[in-house]
Amino acid sequence: MGESVDKPVLHLIKLCVGAEAVEDLTDWHRDPRAKGPDGLPRHVTRMWPKRADEVLAGGSLYWVFKGLVLCRQRILRLDEVVGGDGIVRCGIVLEPEVTRTAPAPKRPFQGWRYLKPEDAPPDLRRGREGETALPPELSRALAEIGVL
Repeated sequence: MGESVDKPVLHLIKLCVGAEAVEDLTDWHRDPRAKGPDGLPRHVTRMWPKRADEVLAGGSLYWVFKGLVLCRQRILRLDEVVGGDGIVRCGIVLEPEVTRTAPAPKRPFQGWRYLKPEDAPPDLRRGREGETALPPELSRALAEIGVL
């Protein structure tokens, strides 16, 4: 019998454009326009990950709000989505549950990027998810000096 080799995991990171806070993302996920035909939230993007096997081996999409990574969603699969213009795009199908992370500063970038597990911020400890979020400027300053 052959040995089972675990696939390496790789995450994606993306700016949450138009959102000020995690609640804006969760509100958007309730809108039917944010869901695929199966009712799961998805984010449609132009580029398809070349390292899809690693992303699908347990990766998450980490969301950046106003310069801070604040949450993640596990990636369930990648679907082909054909737009009204006939162009095939990548539908990143996400787990509905949004997991808050420790705030981590991230400079602006376009599109999505790969994120190695060792570079991803940790999830918030159980019980802290419902705490009132600090103002983004304060969270950013505390994260930059390593307090959060």
